[in-house]
Amino acid sequence: MSYKLLISDEYKKKLKKFFKKHPNMLDRYSKCLFILEQDPYHPSLRIHKLKGRLAEFYSISINMEYRIIIDFIIRDGEIILVDIGTHDDVY
Repeated sequence: MSYKLLISDEYKKKLKKFFKKHPNMLDRYSKCLFILEQDPYHPSLRIHKLKGRLAEFYSISINMEYRIIIDFIIRDGEIILVDIGTHDDVY
């Protein structure tokens, strides 16, 4: 099953800012999204449920430093990209 990625205008702004700071992450980011669309449970993404104030969301890893926070809606086959950044500065 292939999933549909939903990207808001707010996320696009965050993404543009992220790539200004980290242009070298574009290839890795693209690869992560490709894998996410095909198999969100792929081990390389290290998907996990977040805790605390972000408990309604999940996180996938771009690498050991950067992550993407997602709202993973299985019933509709949709994944909403919420935020991107380091584990310390996200959302």
